[in-house]
Amino acid sequence: MVPSDTLGRVKRLVLETIGWLLIVAGIAALVLPGPGLLMLFAGLLLLSQQYEWAERRVDPVRLRALRGAADSVQTWPRIALSTLGALVILGFGVLWVFRPPAPEWWPLEASYWLLGGAWTGVTLILSGLLALALLVYSYRRFHDRPGALAELDHEIEEADEDR
Repeated sequence: MVPSDTLGRVKRLVLETIGWLLIVAGIAALVLPGPGLLMLFAGLLLLSQQYEWAERRVDPVRLRALRGAADSVQTWPRIALSTLGALVILGFGVLWVFRPPAPEWWPLEASYWLLGGAWTGVTLILSGLLALALLVYSYRRFHDRPGALAELDHEIEEADEDR
């Protein structure tokens, strides 16, 4: 039988490792395709169970992510561009999964065509689906709802004052 103290340490190590991996991936996804703020939030949420500094940053990151989501559905051109972006990511994911041969115009060796293989495609597809789901959520929560937007702005102001 494994002592509960050992299980607690293993759990803490696993949660911290996943938290840090999510933070690093979230920072990378801020400039690469993917839900960067969402991954940062998830990483901070996990680390906030162990660290006070992370706990203080969870709410501001959550609020900024929500504000970004609200901004993405304020106008029809933004909605269309956000949807198009998610569909492009999905399309690239499908391309990576089916991995067609390198076209003739490809200037590099064929081995450099679609690096990463099927798992890259799977993660792109998941990112695209997540982006579409978040777009639907944002639309339902914030589009044509000035009260919800004002409430979010008020929460952001309060969080900024508390820091």
